[in-house]
Amino acid sequence: MIGIFDSGIGGLTVAREIRKKIPSADILYFGDVARMPYGNKSPETVTEYSREIVRYLIGRGAETIVIACNTASAVAAAKLRREFSVPIFDVIAPAVSEALRPMGRAPRADRRIAVLGTRGTVGSGAYQKALAAASKKVKVMALACPIFVPLVEEGYAGTAEGAEIVKHTLRPLVSRKPETLILGCTHYPLLRKEIRAVFPKARLVDSSAVALDLRRDLFQPMSRLGRGGKKTGRIEIVVTDLTPHFLRFARKIIGSAAKIKKIGVERLNK
Repeated sequence: MIGIFDSGIGGLTVAREIRKKIPSADILYFGDVARMPYGNKSPETVTEYSREIVRYLIGRGAETIVIACNTASAVAAAKLRREFSVPIFDVIAPAVSEALRPMGRAPRADRRIAVLGTRGTVGSGAYQKALAAASKKVKVMALACPIFVPLVEEGYAGTAEGAEIVKHTLRPLVSRKPETLILGCTHYPLLRKEIRAVFPKARLVDSSAVALDLRRDLFQPMSRLGRGGKKTGRIEIVVTDLTPHFLRFARKIIGSAAKIKKIGVERLNK
């Protein structure tokens, strides 16, 4: 079984992509809705939350963990890998690899990549360091967009008000003309249309790139990730708070087949 976790609804886009790439895998998704957002919390707090969730997922039978939260990937992934013996995938390395992939031509020396993320992700420098380590031929810029998470969680994606807020937030990057934008938070792909309106020619890369790494590195017929064959794996969603918006979004992204239930935060430590 694959255990996936995020602070809220955004990670469901990652779960959906993994389900497409590895349809036979059983998936257990954990959304820490009661304690979101993670982006404005300290690294120590995010690491402790992540540790609790990983322990819960493993206790439920997860044999592989995907950290669908960019903030948790940035500040907690290395610690979690030291503490737990199961494979743990973060969303940063796959997104960086995808962003650096040639787009029908060799990368130019002045290739410009912008990282959009929460304050925690941008402040950690995780994407900036990974990009610099992978290629010296890119110019990296980063912009914290803390308003984007509540914008999505409160249902403003796809509205005129949401589009105006996205346009205002991204204004500092317009004159710098990035060629590629890394949507460094799982909520941000839900604002893809609004971001695309500001940067119509830029390539948009998001956290769903981890699905390809997961399939390449771990998936084999009848493997521990799923039952193999042509069967469709089960998907279960567990949240620490079940809001009407989360329920509507989960049904839209995953479909009615998903089993959704709420557990209290206190259950994580039992």
